[in-house]
Amino acid sequence: MRAVRRLRAGLGIAAMAAVMPLASAHAEKIENPVAVFSGLDKITGRIISFDVYIGETVQFGALQVTPRVCYTRPQTESPLTTGFVQVDEITLNNEVRRIFSGWMFAASPGLHAVEHPVYDIWLTDCKAASTVPPPDDYAGPPITGTAAEGDDPLAGPEDGQDHGPIVPRAKPFEG
Repeated sequence: MRAVRRLRAGLGIAAMAAVMPLASAHAEKIENPVAVFSGLDKITGRIISFDVYIGETVQFGALQVTPRVCYTRPQTESPLTTGFVQVDEITLNNEVRRIFSGWMFAASPGLHAVEHPVYDIWLTDCKAASTVPPPDDYAGPPITGTAAEGDDPLAGPEDGQDHGPIVPRAKPFEG
């Protein structure tokens, strides 16, 4: 009877040892130095994507966005992009008021986005590098590599042409 109990205990420990590496693999997070946000200006209807380094504060309209961490998972696992973000509003009296401090999840932007009367901001991705240079006092996670020049969504086409606002053509006269 004691031999059977020892065998069961040994098998139980072996089973736990086999499962433990799997549990720690799911908990593995990659800390990224750049958070990618999208912002909607409800007045103009424009959506802009912008990169922000961890700890850096960037202004979007009357809002100041500061990501504190931005995590992703390895490519071998199901994607999960999260970031802890603080958003402040600059009021008409030049006062700064915190309107959001919490986690954003890229998979569900409607659930954890900042909804302001004029501006909406949500997390879309985390990156290891950006074409935007880091701030002088950057002290976040190490930047690995560089982003390709074409990855900057604000750069626009580099064909030397001025692509100003598109003016609609008048309809031809039908008579």
